[in-house]
Amino acid sequence: MSALSTIELKDLMLDTNIGTYGPEDVVPEHHLLDLSLKIARSAVLIPEDGMTHVFDYDPLIVDILNLARQGHRDTQEWLITQIIGLCASYSDILGVEIFLRKTPVHAGTGTLGVRISVDHAELGQVATAGMT
Repeated sequence: MSALSTIELKDLMLDTNIGTYGPEDVVPEHHLLDLSLKIARSAVLIPEDGMTHVFDYDPLIVDILNLARQGHRDTQEWLITQIIGLCASYSDILGVEIFLRKTPVHAGTGTLGVRISVDHAELGQVATAGMT
């Protein structure tokens, strides 16, 4: 495999509904997503200026935002699994690291999140299993 480059997205606020909370529980105000995509280096070191030479991440962001709005989930892990499934559907994505976190978690402070890295082989397995 050729050398890889990284595209990073930080602090994307998701409009999502995750978790079940009682009357005394702290309900998160925000779910934030950090996404690091591994792509071929040739999609960054390009021969000339033009979108035909690069990975267009805008459709992936739209897909993630639409996915996040779909229904209720009990866990952050399930949304992460679904986002990995989306990433697996893009052949240019050769690996991904996701960090999804919620805030606040106690008395108006703190963040709590889940992070995972998935390499190219694992992305292929997710795509084959249809985990979206």
